[in-house]
Amino acid sequence: MKSVFIKAGLLTCLLVGIITQEASAESTLATKCSLFEKNTNPPFQQMNCLLTNAAIEADIPPEVVKAVAYQESGWSQFTKKNEPNISPDVGIGIMQVTDTENLDVEKLKYDITYNIEAGVKILNDKYAYDLPKIKGAGRHEIENWYFPIMAYNGTKAVNSPVYKSNGEKNTAAYQEEVFSIIEKASFLTGTKLASFPFESSDFVYESTDNIKFNKSVYTLNNLHTSVYFLKKGDKVVVTIDNSKLRGKPTTSSEVKNTALKDSILTINNDFSYDVKSTIENQFVWFPVKTAEGKSGYISSAYIKRWDASTAPSKPKVNKITDQDVVITGKASSNVKVIAKGTKIMGQKTAKNGIFKITIKKQPAGTKISIYAKDASGNISESTRMTVIDKTPPAKPSNNKATSKQVTGKSEKGATITIHKGKKQIGKGTVDKKGKFTVKIIKQKKGTLVNIVAKDNAGNKSNPSSVKVK
Repeated sequence: MKSVFIKAGLLTCLLVGIITQEASAESTLATKCSLFEKNTNPPFQQMNCLLTNAAIEADIPPEVVKAVAYQESGWSQFTKKNEPNISPDVGIGIMQVTDTENLDVEKLKYDITYNIEAGVKILNDKYAYDLPKIKGAGRHEIENWYFPIMAYNGTKAVNSPVYKSNGEKNTAAYQEEVFSIIEKASFLTGTKLASFPFESSDFVYESTDNIKFNKSVYTLNNLHTSVYFLKKGDKVVVTIDNSKLRGKPTTSSEVKNTALKDSILTINNDFSYDVKSTIENQFVWFPVKTAEGKSGYISSAYIKRWDASTAPSKPKVNKITDQDVVITGKASSNVKVIAKGTKIMGQKTAKNGIFKITIKKQPAGTKISIYAKDASGNISESTRMTVIDKTPPAKPSNNKATSKQVTGKSEKGATITIHKGKKQIGKGTVDKKGKFTVKIIKQKKGTLVNIVAKDNAGNKSNPSSVKVK
């Protein structure tokens, strides 16, 4: 890293203590993340807590702060010998602060919270500099910190986003390495942050090797908004298939439920750190609830904020029966309409506001969610449908009749009615084993009776006949 540039008015209340060289011992970070042994790196999840809270209170995506700290020091304030972590270029501690003007050097060496706050303030200042920004993006969009992250290390030629000679991407640039850490440690699943459309002409290298920026605004799609600012009641979208909802905030906890990719979940409460303090996961855990009311903890790596203002309209879906092989309905034109149960059943792009999704026949009672997804990846709320039973029971079988009762087999739970001509002479229910015994009005030997089964959906079987013996 690094240099500290103090600018009036840029500090948050949290960071005022850095300049006055006070209050680190009373830091809110230390109290929020519990006390720890001095001159020793605290457990990983405690450090996660310190970095996360410092970032949130400064209104910076924690994904950014944690990745910068990891790039700088691997989250180490102290060496294995319990000495301050000081680099060859005299960077100090976890945030590797080098410019110590207006700072207490001894506290930078030995006070982790003070060091983190100093680094966060530096990053906060860089955001206010005259650096390129992303059109329409704010502080919570991770990609909008690309150039402040660069400035944290230095706007030098070595950190140019592209090579001057050939215009190819400079993957060794400091900010590129930090973004790589965010992708691997905060998302885990191959998620890629949005790429800038850089050109060589965007940058001019002065004789001092400081970069001059010719372009001040970039337009990017599919930005990643930090999930750490989510509140209870906010909604999120699952970004991987069959994401696990666990009983406790840790990967070793039992799996209570699962959620398919694109499922919309509701945040139940504040996030938690991994219950195992030594687990080296930079993500946190959110308690969530599914649309069906199922709950559990999900990793922040597997969710993104759901925004109702950018979401497509919820599809209107026609009734679905157990005889149907096509789901039909209305949706916004050119959105992809997806049907899913325990897995994706089918999908089709809506044309002229109409969609038709081919599916396999589904059993009555199957729950199907139908939602829309636009070209930018925005997800609509789901229309939840239950497959209607339109299949009548089979004709009752194995029928026997005496003068006072009729027995046989039919669909479990069906209602059995016995008829002599048009007159009903008995009524009963099929038991759990598929058998029925129905008492009837006394009949003469040789009388022909008809048996009809009706399921709970009101579908009637064809009648079967039997003679009284």
